[in-house]
Amino acid sequence: MKVYRFPHGGLELEDPTVPPADKSTIAFLPTLALIPLTQHPGAEAVPLVDIGSSVQEGMLIGRGHGTGSANIHASIPGKVLKILSWKLADGRTTQGILVRLEGAFDKLGKKKDNYHWQGLSSFDLLRIFSEKGLVEMEAPGRPLVEIIRDATNQSKTVSLVVRLIFDDPWLVADYVLAQERIDEILIGASITAKASSANHIIFAISDQELELAERITQRAAELGIQIKTIITGSRYPQRNSRELKTVLQHYQKNESLDLGAFCICGPATLAAVYDAVVQNKAILERYVAVGGGSIKHPQVLRVRIGTRIGDLISQCGGFLVQPKKIATGSPLKGMVVHDLDEPVTKTTIAIVALTEEQIGGETIHDCTNCGECRAVCPVGLDPEYLYKLALLERDSEALIHKANTCHGCGCCEVVCPSRLPLSSTIRVSIKRGTR
Repeated sequence: MKVYRFPHGGLELEDPTVPPADKSTIAFLPTLALIPLTQHPGAEAVPLVDIGSSVQEGMLIGRGHGTGSANIHASIPGKVLKILSWKLADGRTTQGILVRLEGAFDKLGKKKDNYHWQGLSSFDLLRIFSEKGLVEMEAPGRPLVEIIRDATNQSKTVSLVVRLIFDDPWLVADYVLAQERIDEILIGASITAKASSANHIIFAISDQELELAERITQRAAELGIQIKTIITGSRYPQRNSRELKTVLQHYQKNESLDLGAFCICGPATLAAVYDAVVQNKAILERYVAVGGGSIKHPQVLRVRIGTRIGDLISQCGGFLVQPKKIATGSPLKGMVVHDLDEPVTKTTIAIVALTEEQIGGETIHDCTNCGECRAVCPVGLDPEYLYKLALLERDSEALIHKANTCHGCGCCEVVCPSRLPLSSTIRVSIKRGTR
């Protein structure tokens, strides 16, 4: 069995404070759900309800408009109490619709009617994707329709790539979802392949998950879905688009295949495709990992969109010790949260409450020229040198030394003994230099 890996750099990551990967638990339904109208990189969705309006579960309450924007739906039935404005963790300001739980659920606990999608055209499927507000369910949350169109505009040949690479332990929620919803992911992949006119469905699975690869291959054969499986390395950042495309290109060369352009989707997105097309259901919930050294009982929870992260922490037993930092997403690339009222969105993969020991202190020291950052950079850059150029605002010079090929994986910051903010500072330099 050949394992395809990117050529140099990267890290083997472990974290004993992640939740167990054996099962998910249904989170308590929120009494109040704060549903942001920005859960995507584009413009805020236009609100379609007013204060005092009654909403049903799955009802369209915000209409996306323009590139990067997506529709927003009510995750619970109830009454609109307020329309609030606040600053997101990424610095953007958005409105959110505060819904108080009332009335009956249209989806929860009801018999699921399966819709026959095989007769639908690619146009019909893309329309459903757009109507149901489907996005890639991790930051930045690009609309699925745009991801597909990018691939189809690049090449007449398209391959759908299902990314089941768990190089970061905080992807545990996606791992549990993949274990629990194999059929839905496979059927969602088949639907997405039809929508994108993909010639191949490729499951890229990391080499530590061979049992999962075997289960998926067997179940695909039983469902009559033709897939190819590529086993990749599990060294972070193998799942990043650049590193993943590198191994896919090696794979197609070795297998004498023409894979064309890659349409890359994660398991949560494909499960959402199944829900949207087969069960006529918008994105109402998602799997979220809640853990970190400060959490008493880390768990993978199935959470309604708009649930307060403070409520999820309470369901996990609360804090063992006061956290030094709370982030949504992986500690490597997540956003710091300053308010436990922050709601879960379509792109919330994890809630991590870190102790001071886990952070390792916040005192920055002078660079020791140890070279650790160079050794782990998967792009082959010199983060130390680029960081020093960034501090001097010599951004044009940094671009000459290929700073713009940095994709912010954060490997350099993890290994830096001086705790220098290498990656984040380089990214700021890139933005300044490319204005």
